[in-house]
Parts: sequence; C-alpha cells; structure tokens
Amino acid sequence: MIPRRQRAVALPALVLAALLTALVAAASPASATGYRYWSFWERQDGRWTYASQGPSQVRPADGAVHGFRFAVSEDSADAAQPRGTADFTAICGATPKRADRKRIALVLDFGTSADAPSGETPPARRTVCASVAPDASTAEALAVVAKPLRYDTNALLCAIAGYPQRGCGEQTATGDDHGKGGGGTETDEGPSLGLLAGGAVVAVLAAAAVWQVRRRG
Repeated sequence: MIPRRQRAVALPALVLAALLTALVAAASPASATGYRYWSFWERQDGRWTYASQGPSQVRPADGAVHGFRFAVSEDSADAAQPRGTADFTAICGATPKRADRKRIALVLDFGTSADAPSGETPPARRTVCASVAPDASTAEALAVVAKPLRYDTNALLCAIAGYPQRGCGEQTATGDDHGKGGGGTETDEGPSLGLLAGGAVVAVLAAAAVWQVRRRG
C-alpha cells in the first residue's frame, strides 16, 4: 500500500500531467488530409447541391444555374460552396432567349488565398451567362466563357480561366480555415484565452502540490 504522504504528492502530479497533455493537444492546430480541386455544383430550389455527375455529363436546360468552387476539402460533404449571388435573372437577364440556344448561368468562385497553391493569387469571383446549343453540356458552356480550361489525363477539371496555373487535385494538409469561405486569416495576438486559463490552472495545482508536501513534511 502507498503511504499517505506519497499519495498526497502523487495525486496532484498525475492531475498536473493530465492537464499538461490536454493543453498541448488543444494548442496544436487541427489538420487533416484534403484535396485542392474545382468542385461542381447545381442550383436547386435556391440552394447549392454538390453535382452527382461531372460537368461533361450534365446537359442542363435553359435557365439552369451551375457553380464551380476552387478550394481544399476532404470530401464532397466538406466541400465549400460557391459564394455570392446565384440568381439566373441577375446573371442572364440581359441575354435574350432564343429557340436555337439555351442560357446557362455560371458562378465561378476561384476561392480564397488560404486554398491557393503556393505563389498564386485567386482571381475575383465572377458570374457569366453562357449561350450555347440546346444539347450542350455544362463543360461545353464553361469552355465558351472561361477559357483556358485545363484537364488531366483522367478528364478531371484542373483549371478554369487558367487558374490555377499548375497542379490538379493534389493532396494537401487542411486546417479549420480552409475552404470555408472566409479565407482564413492568421493573426498574431499572442496566446488564446483558453491557453492562458489552462496555464493558470496548472500553476495553481503545482502550488497546491508543493503546499501539501510542506504541510505533511
């Protein structure tokens, strides 16, 4: 059996070690493996839906709104949606309807600097109305209004309007700020309130441990 004096010293030490472990874990930035790529979206009932097919397979009707967003994400559930206005009338209202053509409103969101490849700056988000043949796919509409496009050998869309200049669906580390629309800015404001509070708790426990040892010495 451990003597009472040793128990009095060991208990605060164990608590202190556990708290230090928790604080180190909390201070470490959250990260995971994601992919940097262009995601494809369809506008339905006023909401964005991640497309279940690629833009070369989808042949929308006149009045469709489709979006593309460049970002880093782990999977389709985590993918960032296109930002800003996505209204067909606002985008294509000035383009007359024709029997031999169809109009597709496209939202092109080049993402944030946090998701940009090293050394590149994302262009400003833009919307454009593509007037194409009735049987045209979304990929064909995109080719009309956002050249140059770049594809890899597996027909994965790598670049829209030349962005990015290189890379295609590569793996990259992603933190909480990637692909969420805010851009994720870094600040230099010193330790967080949680970390300071945790440090204070550790200091108090350490002082208590020393006091107990002296009291029972």
